[in-house]
Amino acid sequence: MHRRHVLGCCAALGAGLFTSLAPQAQAFTLRDGLSNPCLGTLPPDLARHDIVLQAFEGIAIDQLWDAHAHLLGTGDSGSGCTVNARMHEWWHPGDVIRRKAILNAACVGSDAATVDGAYLQRLKTLAEAFPQGAKWLLFAFDHAHDDTGQRRPDWTTFHVPNAYAMKVAADHRERFEWVASVHPYRDDALQRLDEAIEQGAVAIKWLPSAMNIDLRHPRCRPFYDRLAQSRLPLIVHCGEEKAVPGAGRDELGNPLLARRPLEAGVRVVMAHAASLGHALDIDRPSQPRVAAFELWSRLMDEPEWRGRLVADISAVFQANRRAEVHRAVVQREEWHPRLLHGSDYPLPGVMPLFAPGQLVSEGLLDEGDVEPLRRIRTHNPLLFDFVLKRRLHLGDVRLPPSVFATRRFFQRDTREA
Repeated sequence: MHRRHVLGCCAALGAGLFTSLAPQAQAFTLRDGLSNPCLGTLPPDLARHDIVLQAFEGIAIDQLWDAHAHLLGTGDSGSGCTVNARMHEWWHPGDVIRRKAILNAACVGSDAATVDGAYLQRLKTLAEAFPQGAKWLLFAFDHAHDDTGQRRPDWTTFHVPNAYAMKVAADHRERFEWVASVHPYRDDALQRLDEAIEQGAVAIKWLPSAMNIDLRHPRCRPFYDRLAQSRLPLIVHCGEEKAVPGAGRDELGNPLLARRPLEAGVRVVMAHAASLGHALDIDRPSQPRVAAFELWSRLMDEPEWRGRLVADISAVFQANRRAEVHRAVVQREEWHPRLLHGSDYPLPGVMPLFAPGQLVSEGLLDEGDVEPLRRIRTHNPLLFDFVLKRRLHLGDVRLPPSVFATRRFFQRDTREA
């Protein structure tokens, strides 16, 4: 038992993802081990299992766009991707183990000819388990910048250039679209935004705490105006961030700060439904910090944002989210038309992050679904994430097919109001 505890603490330190585990989750998160077994294609019996076949019932495959998938690399193929030097320095053990955990989740072995190539090949292989028409939105990731607009590589956990994300999507149009990332403090921010729009990006991605972006900063306003004019969505991570510490500005992940782009007419996707961590209630600053999810819920219930604010549900059903979060996302049917499916790949491959047994104990999953879900995950974490969400229910209430019909929100000629 002591050895399992030590291993669990090491994984938590490395991946930085296992904070705030509910007590009931702690008994399950090591059941599937620490390492992704990276098995091959699903065996025929599993590919034809009822829970897989039923997951696709009622789903319009040509509308199934995973709204949150990460494209990563080291630049060893000329991609231009980088990772922070700390992630290779043994005297920063947490960063080193974090890198190893993410690479293992993506099944990138130490013997890979190139990290860039192995990461992309694994993602393509996993996608092939889905019917033709399903796609993934691959995220670029800009450098962190300081308040003067200077690039800060030392604050940047990883960097994925727009050009690389665009090229991968162009080379594999049958499976991928791309999301640009442009820091709004850059001197050339508007020029880069215009280029991304012209080159076919379907959204812009920001992670404020890691990138050092204050959504209230005056430099953001021209950016918001351009986004509102083009109707290009802004995907913004709010709530606590553990996988990408970056600049470490946790206070900038406050969901209520998203009122600024919303007031400017921007269509905002709140990544992960702000489902982890706590933040200052700036509407009541004298009160103690509250759950970020509670602040996101407040925004969702404010009528003026109903045509602009949506959320992706990537990572929401991880074991480090509270049962109250899991249940609310399934139960609040009035939210469902404003929820978008996303996997947060490669995180479904980080084995301790998901605990189907916990979801059984919360009344959200049938016991009989646990073992086939675990088997699916050892072969295909992307399919596991999709099937899991399709199996969740509270009584007769489930996440409807509309949650998985995300293309309507991102495709340029059909973007919803």
